[in-house]
Amino acid sequence: MPDLIFDAHLDLSMNAMEWNRDFTQPVMSIREREKGMHDLPDRSNGTVSLPEMRKGNIGICVGTMIARYVKPESKLHGWNSQEQAWAQTQGQLAWYKAMEDKGEMIQVNNTKTLKSHLKKWQKENKKDLPVGYILSLEGADSIVNMKYLEKNYENGLRAIGPAHYGPGVYAYGTDSEGGIGKKGKELLKEMERLNIILDATHLCDQSFWEALKNFKGHVWASHNNCRALVPHNRQFSDEQIKVLIERGAVIGGAFDAWMLKPNWVRGKSTPKSDGVFISTVIDHIDHVCQIAGNSLHSGIGTDLDGAFGTEQSPADLDTIADLQKIPSILKKRGYSEKDIDNIMYKNWIRFLENAWK
Repeated sequence: MPDLIFDAHLDLSMNAMEWNRDFTQPVMSIREREKGMHDLPDRSNGTVSLPEMRKGNIGICVGTMIARYVKPESKLHGWNSQEQAWAQTQGQLAWYKAMEDKGEMIQVNNTKTLKSHLKKWQKENKKDLPVGYILSLEGADSIVNMKYLEKNYENGLRAIGPAHYGPGVYAYGTDSEGGIGKKGKELLKEMERLNIILDATHLCDQSFWEALKNFKGHVWASHNNCRALVPHNRQFSDEQIKVLIERGAVIGGAFDAWMLKPNWVRGKSTPKSDGVFISTVIDHIDHVCQIAGNSLHSGIGTDLDGAFGTEQSPADLDTIADLQKIPSILKKRGYSEKDIDNIMYKNWIRFLENAWK
């Protein structure tokens, strides 16, 4: 078992607040409670809980807040004003704070708290340790103005992905096309001033290139796979991956099946029948390593329970604890112990140490 696993993308608070999941309970208890529910495709198929993370040695993660602003004509789920989106994220933040009060989680937001958490996680008995989280915002629509950005920073926000799906207030995301505009440039300028990490995940191509041109701070991609293996705008092209590597980014391999194998059909395809396994995620991680010529820019950013469960996860993954299967797969492909540690957690740790020094 690796010393530690760092998962760079988990929508924990969204699951807790919008889907009413008590992540302090075992995964099997959450599944049992959801039997007979049909409002979401992954009901009773969830893979994540805090006890399961401890079991799998996933001691630190990037935990998101997410709330999209949508115009009346939009078919995307979201909120009808930026103020409503802000309030939704603050409810999600309150959940993280409640988890801290209960001793279930602990916020990591600077070098001191990072080192302290890592030191505690070296203990053999981890079942009672809090899971560390770096607070991130997936889609920046809830930032009503830059004063709200400062409020979020004061509450521990350390990374932002400017867009999610569709057109956003500050950038364009997956399945849309457009640039960052005046508001996007203002957001990036303030992020740079506050030393907030830019998460390039979900940016459409035009917004991606404009964001990297206008932002001189630290950039990562928390959960993104490779367009060379799955041709869709949600994935990164080799050209984008090369630029991210040049900027010192780490790219987290995501576990959503439609991002792993071409021609996945939601509701029809199944992980087993379509041959989606944890090794399929490793194909994408390996592709980034091959482009980089080393193991220093690949990591894990599962996005597990990000609107999908076991019905759309690798067939050999039952819960998040099965991330423990990754090292043996990497070893069979010729990766050294040092390489494996890089991918499992050290790349993300080094990135944060550099960003926060």
